[in-house]
Amino acid sequence: MGNRLLKPVETWLKLSLFPPVGAAVIRALGRSMRIDTRGHEQVDALYRDGRRVIIAFWHARQLMMPLTYRGRQAHILISRHQDGEIIARIVERFGFRAVRGSSTRGGVEALRELIRLGRSGVDLVVTPDGPKGPAQVAKMGVIQLARASGLPIVPLTFGCSKKNTSRVGTGSWSPIPGPAGSFSGGLRSSCLAT
Repeated sequence: MGNRLLKPVETWLKLSLFPPVGAAVIRALGRSMRIDTRGHEQVDALYRDGRRVIIAFWHARQLMMPLTYRGRQAHILISRHQDGEIIARIVERFGFRAVRGSSTRGGVEALRELIRLGRSGVDLVVTPDGPKGPAQVAKMGVIQLARASGLPIVPLTFGCSKKNTSRVGTGSWSPIPGPAGSFSGGLRSSCLAT
């Protein structure tokens, strides 16, 4: 009996507390590192031409993704699972909108909605390997989405290290001691945070 009473309270706490705390943690992490974006020129050129894109990043690399977006409006594919609800509420705090579905639940409806949105002139964001994996192996859904919407796929990733990641002879300085982060992506281009 006790567990049945605790479950709604636990769910309410997760859905009420985790999103604002999660968004605050992401913002704090972003402020703790110097982010120097590289390789975004081709994507920026697409935006200047009025084009939109499909941003694709591996599932395990999602934490800092809200800080990397350079466009105006994006819809993110997020699962219908309770963890997906927490993620949807976090990314909404960064101005993103969620399209709910995955390969196991609501995928066809979500794909149709993403195609409609992509054709209407917004960016789309997907994790092509999904939560069930295999990790870093893209599934066909992102290819089908690109074909149907006419949008190019822009790969994006993030990595972090305490080491100075700049090449020899290139200085790097940050007023805040902390980790260096690395963003990579965009039509065979990359971004680097040091």
